[in-house]
This record gives sequence, C-alpha cells and structure tokens, in this order.
Amino acid sequence: MHKLFTITKNTFIETLRQPVYAIIIIAAVLLFFISPSLTMYTMSDDNKLLREIGLSTLFLTSLFIAIFSASGAVAEEIDNKTITTVLSKPVQRPIFIVAKFFGVAAAVILAHYICTVALLMAIRHGVLESASDTHDWTVISTAAAVVGAAFLLSAFFNYFYDWKFTSTAIVLTAVFATAGIVFLAFIDENWKFNPKENGLNPLDIYGSVLLLLAAMIVVALAVALSARFNIAVTLSACVGVFLLGLVSDYTFVGLFAQGGIEPPIWAKIGRFLVPNLQIFWISDAIYEGSVVPVGYILISASYALCYTTAILALAIALFQRRQVG
Repeated sequence: MHKLFTITKNTFIETLRQPVYAIIIIAAVLLFFISPSLTMYTMSDDNKLLREIGLSTLFLTSLFIAIFSASGAVAEEIDNKTITTVLSKPVQRPIFIVAKFFGVAAAVILAHYICTVALLMAIRHGVLESASDTHDWTVISTAAAVVGAAFLLSAFFNYFYDWKFTSTAIVLTAVFATAGIVFLAFIDENWKFNPKENGLNPLDIYGSVLLLLAAMIVVALAVALSARFNIAVTLSACVGVFLLGLVSDYTFVGLFAQGGIEPPIWAKIGRFLVPNLQIFWISDAIYEGSVVPVGYILISASYALCYTTAILALAIALFQRRQVG
C-alpha cells in the first residue's frame, strides 16, 4: 500500500505540473464564462442551450485531460528510462499500473470538479434573454473572488516558498471554488439568504457525475495502451474509441436494424468490446426537463466500474511482458 500510495501521489503531482493540464482547464473556464453570451441568440429557451453547451464543454474537457495525461503516464516512464529504477525497488508491475491509473484519475477528478463548479456558476447566472434582465452580480463577484484569491495566494507561495505556480493555483482554485459554490447555494442574486432560489439544479450535477464516469473509462484505456505503445498511437486510439463510443448504438445495432437484418458477428463483438459512452450523456433529458432517477446513476456507475476493471486487467496483462530495460 505504501508503494501504491507513493506512485499515485507522484503521478498526481506530475500530471498537475503538465502545461497542457492547466491550459485545458483555463480554456474550459473561459468557455464557461462566455457561454451565456454565446447562447442568447436562439429562438427557443436560451438557458437550456446554455446547459447543453456547458455539458458538452465539460465532457470534452475531462476526456482531453484524461487522454493527454494518461497517454504518457507509462510511455514517458519507459522512454525516459525512469521505470527501470521504479521496478527495481522492487515494485510489482500490477501495482505500478494501478497506481498510475489512480494518480491520473485523481488529477482528472480535480479538473472535472473545477469545471463543474464553473458550469454551475454559468447556469446560475443564466442568459440575459431580454433588455430587462440584469447580471447576477452575486455570481460574478464570487467567481472573481475565487480566481483572485487563488492567483494571489499562488503568487505568494511561488515567491516565498518556490511552489510551482500552476499546480498550486489549480489546487487553491478547487478549494476556493468549493467555498464559492456553497455560498451561492444560500445567497440569491439580491445578496439575500434564500436557498430555495439558488438556481442550482441537481440534474446538472447528475450529468456531471455521469461524464466523470465516462472519463474514468478513457483514463483506464489510455493507461492500458500506453503500457505497450507510444504516445502518438495511444492518443489516436483513445480518440478513435471515444468517437466510436459516442455512436456505438447506431454503428453496431441501429445501422442493421434500419434494414431489418440481423447484426453480423463482428457487430455483436464490437458492441461488447467498445464502451457505450452514450449512456453517460443525459443532455436530452436535461434539455427536455425529464427526471433522471438515482438508480440510473448507480447502474451507469456499475457499467463504468466493470469496463474500467476489465481494461485495467488488460493493461496489467499487456505490461507484464513488456521489455523496459
């Protein structure tokens, strides 16, 4: 357990220090910031489009972080020859793979959490659909306070204690964002204590949790592929599986159902092997105002757990005979 925890912690810190990690988070937060302005020109309900675009941004953000972070988790260790030092401690290879997954998964969860809070703040602010609508200055002030406090404290720790600015800012942003969203849960747009009018919908949180489960599957897949292939192959394969997983129902079932024919054996095998990422996308239910039961969340979590466990078992098998010396 000590070896597992040590490698997990080091992987988590290394992932946070990657430039692409901070760049993706900053880009996502900026998109959440401008999304109320981008969705005010529809002919229907602008706020529903805001939620759908926000969930799409959250989905892509978590998946890109998962792919870029996990794809080099094992491959870079092999290329840099640092893995020989780790495995000579000795550290069992299954422990190494599982710890790498946990470390990258923790970094993805942190980024997903920050982006989820930003999404909830954007939804709370809403779209200014008419000239009489006013800005929610409670949300704007809270978001500015979160970013400003994280920036100032990170600069302070970087100057006096030589802490890395980007990773420190990300962690502090998560801490202050938690305080900010709790504050907004009780204070309305008129700066009054009114929890009933906080503008937060549990359905948006359910959607975020499901998207995180999909990201965990991609993390496991990227770790498995990086155990045998280089970063370029891993990135390409993960993007391909991601795109195929979004249309797996149509590709392996619907395409043949339209013609009234029985799916061939390759389609049945493909449907079994390729994770169906559509089950984690409930934007239609949110857009239509449908109810998503908790049981659906639990079934989806079980589905993600089974796929993640199977992929990690495959990763251990692939890495077991990998020549790293």
